[in-house]
Amino acid sequence: MASTAALDKGLVVGSFGRHCLVETPEGQRVICHPRGKKSQVVVGDRVLWLPSQDEGTVEKVEQRRNLFYRQDEIRTKSFAANLDQVLILIAAEPEFSESQLARALIAAEAERIRPIIALNKSDLVEPFERAWSRLLPYQHMHYGVLPLCLRLSGDVDRAHLLKHLQGKTTLVLGPSGAGKSTLINLLVPGALAETNEISQALNSGKHTTTSTTWYWVDEARTTALIDSPGFQEFGLNHIDPMNLASCMPDLRAHTDNCRFYNCTHLHEPGCGVMAQVKAEPGPTDISARRHKIYSDLFAELSQPKRY
Repeated sequence: MASTAALDKGLVVGSFGRHCLVETPEGQRVICHPRGKKSQVVVGDRVLWLPSQDEGTVEKVEQRRNLFYRQDEIRTKSFAANLDQVLILIAAEPEFSESQLARALIAAEAERIRPIIALNKSDLVEPFERAWSRLLPYQHMHYGVLPLCLRLSGDVDRAHLLKHLQGKTTLVLGPSGAGKSTLINLLVPGALAETNEISQALNSGKHTTTSTTWYWVDEARTTALIDSPGFQEFGLNHIDPMNLASCMPDLRAHTDNCRFYNCTHLHEPGCGVMAQVKAEPGPTDISARRHKIYSDLFAELSQPKRY
């Protein structure tokens, strides 16, 4: 490896396969190839790279503040690094999966990344009211929950969103069809054209749904959005089941009241968590739905690993 003094600093703003796009402090973008057989570079990484003609080689990934990722039995999927927050976009219709929402929130909590929940399609009155009521426990947990109507969005919605995003690096996450592309294009006019340019530069020939891409929202390059592929599954195999409750704020608030220090919050007598589980929860209670999600996840994560 070249000496650190001979290397340039950069920010990874696009990644696909064996290529990545590195942005210099001056704003130039260069195609780079990570050194080594297996790429460990993700969007949001601060890197040291070595120029070589019109491309470059990533020589070192600087220490990350955090890494948002999911893991199942087969593979680990890293979304982005060095995040300030994750915006989880869901829609009133089709009905969102509360289990998938909970998994994304747990992954964010595990990395101490602030999550925001945005509920799209507020123009669909009855479906939106049903979905909003399902999100009441998350408001009680002090998660930010934003109502959106991206299909009809204008300057008001844009200003409302920017208030929560200003000066931060935000990963936009959500299932396919929730409206992520619409949200990105609302906040970053011309983002689709920029994505096509990145795809061509990386020779991927793919759309945003297959790769993770960094966008600057402002000319000063202080506010950033990272668009991620849609997902249908969100594995949490990297979470220890005994640490699961600490990643769920409504459960975490009552774990100190358990009789046993190694309580699983499933069947033990004197469990402070189970004592707060209610079918119709108040602001300080735990909803039965949420405890069922915890129970199912605990069982899933307690299975013997096959890898």
